Amino acid sequence: MKAYLAVFIGGLIGTLCRYELSQSFVSQTFPYATLIENVVGSLLLGISTGYFMFRKGKKYLAALIGTGFCGGFTTMSTFSKETVFLLQAGQFTSSLMYILLSVIAGVAAALTGLMIAQRLFHQNEQQKGSR
Repeated sequence: MKAYLAVFIGGLIGTLCRYELSQSFVSQTFPYATLIENVVGSLLLGISTGYFMFRKGKKYLAALIGTGFCGGFTTMSTFSKETVFLLQAGQFTSSLMYILLSVIAGVAAALTGLMIAQRLFHQNEQQKGSR
């Protein structure tokens, strides 16, 4: 039951953060807000995934951050809708840029997050074990 509550709370916070960010980056020409949300969310998910790979934490905390917050903060459906809108408006170059930037930057951010976590948390585990 703790995991369900954690996902709910994390999702609530993530969704509110996404909404606030989308209100701050309003653009009629390019969906900057969703791009930023998805890339930052991928970075955070990479870091939190890496953290829980190297540290034994509470499962509900991983659910709060990963599934809840990151799941509520990022949005595949809005990315898809905005891509369709760009295509319908005849903005083929912008839609292609949006797709490529979203996928490449998102995957790179997740990988970067995992690498950051590995450096921070795996080294700490090795240092503790050598004492």
